[in-house]
Amino acid sequence: MKKPQAQAVVVGGSIAGVCTAHALIAAGWQVVVLEKSAAAPTGSPTGAGLGLEPLSRRIIDSWLGGSKLLDEATVPLGIDQNQVIDAETKTSRLLTRDESFNFRAGHWADLHSLLHDSLPPHVFLWGHQLLSFRVADDKGSVSVKAKVLQTGNVVDIVADLLVAADGCLSSIRQHFLLNFKLRYSGYCAWRGVLDFSGNEDSETIAGIRGAYPDLGKCLYFDLGSQTHLVLYELLNKRMNWLWYINQPEPQLKGSSVTIKVSEEMIKEMHKEAERIWVPELSRLMKETPRPFLNVIYDADPLEQIFWDNVVLVGDGAHPTTPHCLRSTNMSVQDAAVLGKCLEKWGLENLHNALSEYQATRLPVVAKQVLHARRLGRIKQGLPRPDAPPFDPKKATLEDCVQLQQRKVPFFGFVPPVLLK
Repeated sequence: MKKPQAQAVVVGGSIAGVCTAHALIAAGWQVVVLEKSAAAPTGSPTGAGLGLEPLSRRIIDSWLGGSKLLDEATVPLGIDQNQVIDAETKTSRLLTRDESFNFRAGHWADLHSLLHDSLPPHVFLWGHQLLSFRVADDKGSVSVKAKVLQTGNVVDIVADLLVAADGCLSSIRQHFLLNFKLRYSGYCAWRGVLDFSGNEDSETIAGIRGAYPDLGKCLYFDLGSQTHLVLYELLNKRMNWLWYINQPEPQLKGSSVTIKVSEEMIKEMHKEAERIWVPELSRLMKETPRPFLNVIYDADPLEQIFWDNVVLVGDGAHPTTPHCLRSTNMSVQDAAVLGKCLEKWGLENLHNALSEYQATRLPVVAKQVLHARRLGRIKQGLPRPDAPPFDPKKATLEDCVQLQQRKVPFFGFVPPVLLK
């Protein structure tokens, strides 16, 4: 007699959720994704740019049936470069340059669309908000209640597994960890993407290419006095930038880490950019429409990321600062490892599958979260327990090497479960 197909409910339809859907379907599971947004994103600015390492690309390629689609949606980032900017002279000095970086850059909305559109059409339930869940007394199932936001109706879904892909502010995680709190990093990040299609020969684009000649293949980090900025090019004639600014923790409203900004705040940001950065970069920032401000959080590594039939993936499992390009890569690899563990152990050994997933991922993500935290404080010139604030103008070669992305713990590591 054929076994019934195992069923999973994934809460959250961002990158972690859509990746989990792919991984579990590949493992033979039936999957439904609950997402409170009314429809698939078409160009959400809050996602902006991201970087994909080789392992994440191989995983995504396996879900898409080859590398062509992902390669066509991303551009190479073969160089990781850090340089210090003198605010007075507007000149730069090289700190470190790694020409064997081997990442690829993409836009959040492009990657999400690529992954979402390759799923069966019935997988995503848009406009569905999680209300509650309950694990059965015998641990054999989990019941989920969700509200259909358009009608107000409540739907009940019974599944074998609940996957929490509901982000760094995860309500599912909070159910199990009542005292959990995010840790404010000490700084926020202005972010923007400038679409310069139709303006390729403009003075602004000519200027930025002159000041940053390796755009299109380089991940640039500009370091100033207690601040730093990231710049790289995306597909389809777009420039992505992030500027980290030390400040007291803002008060968040609602369930987002993105702050609504006023025209006055944007003007002040532009004025400060002119003071600190080279004129070609400040001009690019000034011409970027609708920049937004993210509050940067992480959390001390968790000791547990599953309870009975409920498991965390993505930012809900390991909120991290963005300095090591980890968030998307962690989400992809969480999903892949979870899928392989479920496939290996089968539904009848669900606890063993989730235990192996936890044992595989926790040592990796814990060290990466803490390394990203440390790197952020270095680049922002903030105090560290074991060293004085980093000054890029006085840094030695040994100091600068620690700025490289390849210094991330487990850089290039492939979990054994993904080798089989």
